[in-house]
Amino acid sequence: MFYDVLGDVVCGGFAMPIREGKAQEIYIVASGEMMALYAANNISKGVQKFANTGGVRLGGIICNSRKVDNELELLTAFAKELGSQLIHFVPRDNMVQRAEINKKTVIDFDPTQPQADEYRTLAKNIDGNDMFVIPKPMTQDRLEELLMAHGILD
Repeated sequence: MFYDVLGDVVCGGFAMPIREGKAQEIYIVASGEMMALYAANNISKGVQKFANTGGVRLGGIICNSRKVDNELELLTAFAKELGSQLIHFVPRDNMVQRAEINKKTVIDFDPTQPQADEYRTLAKNIDGNDMFVIPKPMTQDRLEELLMAHGILD
């Protein structure tokens, strides 16, 4: 079963499946934008909090690219800092919007598109994943250092 929750805040809607032992693997989707990484770090705090009582583990970070400078390197470093991994880097592609306006997934809309292969690879990476960790969230200062080290400020 999959839960898709907003990551703006670690709220009751996010914590409830973990607290009740219904979530085993957490994959956090983020981009290289500061607020996305701030939210991802907060979700990691929630996973860490319930790891011992609920048995939940972080399976990794998925980058949903926004074409931010040095995004792959930043997300790789972010995942490593948490003690985890970057499961997959999903490149930005306008095929997603074309599929959405047709009320389909990319794979349903045009399974021959390279973007469809990105989602197939993501699914294989999740299915074959055997790295599940209790994350080590960063302090706000450390998160900002990581962002600056990867070019948020020139």
